[in-house]
Amino acid sequence: MPHKLSDVAGLQIKQFKTNDGVALSYWEAGQGEPLIFVPGWSSHGAQYINLLYLLSKDYHVYVLDPRNQGLSQKVQYGNRIARHAMDLRQFGQHLGLDSASYVGHSMGAAILWHYVDLFGTDSVRRAAFVDQPISIYAHADWTEQERLEAGGSTTSPERMVAAFTAGGPVNALVTDLKVLERSQRTDSPYYRNSESFAAAFVQNDPAALARVLFNHTVNDWRDVVRYKLTVPVAFFSGEESNNLPSQRWAQSVVPGAQLYAYSSAEQGDHFLMFKNPLRFVRDLRTFLAR
Repeated sequence: MPHKLSDVAGLQIKQFKTNDGVALSYWEAGQGEPLIFVPGWSSHGAQYINLLYLLSKDYHVYVLDPRNQGLSQKVQYGNRIARHAMDLRQFGQHLGLDSASYVGHSMGAAILWHYVDLFGTDSVRRAAFVDQPISIYAHADWTEQERLEAGGSTTSPERMVAAFTAGGPVNALVTDLKVLERSQRTDSPYYRNSESFAAAFVQNDPAALARVLFNHTVNDWRDVVRYKLTVPVAFFSGEESNNLPSQRWAQSVVPGAQLYAYSSAEQGDHFLMFKNPLRFVRDLRTFLAR
């Protein structure tokens, strides 16, 4: 594990400006085939320190801090997944990349789905999606099977946003609390390491983080997953995530898609890529080499 930023050879933290004037930061290391990570809600490049350390030996790795997260600029506007997808598009253009492989974790997967919905897959070589429900909001008229396939985990977006951003009261009948529970389990030394980097280098603004969460919660990506993923695709989840049934559904409707399901002993929860980076990197390399 790296113990300081300089342990990641050639690591650089840079910025570029979007066409609506927002300065976005990104973390970059390595050489070779481009590999772009799109972090989840509240996440940023510092939390990817172990993955940067491992993957930059073989790939040119980038981690984009979304607007209002990490070292990127905090703004009152553009707080929609569609705008985040445009930011990702402009990031690739800034780098001058004709194509790259992408990994979206949690909300980062939703950003990548919206990217594909808007711009297609011509610039996407391969795509991996890590434990994102296909629709967070569980509609009242769904059957239980529909809820499981979509991954619906809340019946009240407002209550979920309040619980995740301000510690508002909530219970398991309103929103899935397992992700919060698992985020606090620090029995992985890799997770402790990356979280210590996050605490040392980035101070997130809860008010800024809250701005995109409602929009993120109410999107339904089943049509994109079923009809628009025309490149090699992999899904990652695990036994300690309530999202696993939806990831199985996603794999079943995307021709040739791979599913990597981690056991409890393998830290198979929403944070599997941070808690078990050695297996994740091994599996990701296998997928990217297909």
